[in-house]
Amino acid sequence: MTQPLVVLDQVEKRFDDFVAVRDANLTINEGEFIAIMGPSGCGKTTTLRMLAGLDAPTSGEIRIAGEVMNDVPADKRDTPMVWQSLALFPFLNARENVEFGLKMRGVAADERRTRAMNWLDRMEIAEFAERNVETLSGGQRQRVALARALVTEPKLLLLDEPLSALDAHLVIRMQSVLTKLQRELGITFVYVTHSQSEAFAMADRVVIMSKGDIAQVGTPREVYRAPKTRFVAEFVGRNNILPGTVTSASKGVVTVETALGAFTVKGDAPKGAQASIVVAGDMMQVGAGENSLTATVISEEFVGSMVTAFLEAEDGTELKVQVQERALADLNLETGNTVTLGWTASDGHLLMEET
Repeated sequence: MTQPLVVLDQVEKRFDDFVAVRDANLTINEGEFIAIMGPSGCGKTTTLRMLAGLDAPTSGEIRIAGEVMNDVPADKRDTPMVWQSLALFPFLNARENVEFGLKMRGVAADERRTRAMNWLDRMEIAEFAERNVETLSGGQRQRVALARALVTEPKLLLLDEPLSALDAHLVIRMQSVLTKLQRELGITFVYVTHSQSEAFAMADRVVIMSKGDIAQVGTPREVYRAPKTRFVAEFVGRNNILPGTVTSASKGVVTVETALGAFTVKGDAPKGAQASIVVAGDMMQVGAGENSLTATVISEEFVGSMVTAFLEAEDGTELKVQVQERALADLNLETGNTVTLGWTASDGHLLMEET
């Protein structure tokens, strides 16, 4: 059975009167790839810094491998971090950068060199070992930073938006490198990112944070298809949110009366309860369905093979529909056109009003 490696127990971090992280409870198992997401200022980087020992929690406990780490300084923890800026030493070559952590631990020069070269080879950049890091490409520098963090063979690796400065094609390549490394090594990764695509592509579980709170923890599919709060529903994906009042519930199907009409959704809720139906953009179809409404196309966003059409219902509600680009010509989704949108009760997600 997989054992917990990291436990955050009622962890809070305050900076004077500002609460950066509030009552955080999170268990991370050995060998997991955890991604922490959220908007700027949500507390994700502060959480990572507390794990690294760069910030101490104001209250609560952080335990790593069963040991309380609240007052253990960064240099006494085996929790290397890969920074967004990479933080490589410009006056050292690639090999010397990778050796640095080993040198600080008193590892002999011959062993340092052997281990550093092994990791540079593993990262497929051994040929650049004697190059100054300033002469390397962004992707090559990223691999040096990873090799430097991993050469000490830690149980836990922290990554703070490490791919944000790379070109799009390099991001995809490095996602593959990171995922493969994590699976092969069995090291626990805690990865902070603002990118939904990065988190969903790599992580076993995703942590969504908002204003210092952990809003939801789950697999990428759970978070994407079954958001637990309105914030998560708005933050993740291209969701349509239709708030209203439950008017009936029978045999696992709930009817919600909204400003745009009465719609059905799978779930259970008491009559009179305030609830929303969440329908992902890729689950809403152009054409009548079990649930239907009309809306006017106002714009579209083209991203490769996928197009997101933005529509406006008669009361001003913005709606989103995602379709394959090749199907666009047959769907009448030109700006100004009024179309019917449909979905089934199974396509939606019932979201109860937060209390």
